[in-house]
Amino acid sequence: MTPTPDRRFEARSPANARAIVVAPHLEMACIIVDASASGLRIRLDRKLALPREVQIVDIAQGVAIDAEVAWIKGQEAGLKRKGQSSLRGLTPSRLVAARAAFQRAGGR
Repeated sequence: MTPTPDRRFEARSPANARAIVVAPHLEMACIIVDASASGLRIRLDRKLALPREVQIVDIAQGVAIDAEVAWIKGQEAGLKRKGQSSLRGLTPSRLVAARAAFQRAGGR
């Protein structure tokens, strides 16, 4: 079996960061497996269908990453970054759920 060529234009950096997937009626812990400037790969606790648009709360960085789900395979999902906002200090109302999840996870 020949390896599949990597179709990405940017280098991926391995990561092992605790995070939370936030969407309407959904809040679940995950791990950011790797990241690039345009996307990320996450691993969920269990196999789950995700909505098309999600926010990923990176607990260590204190940011909410707006993302579009590009693919799901088992417990892993590939996401395309759409934007990023800090969860420290004042935050816009669209980040209320992400900020609450960040604070429950121990973020400051």
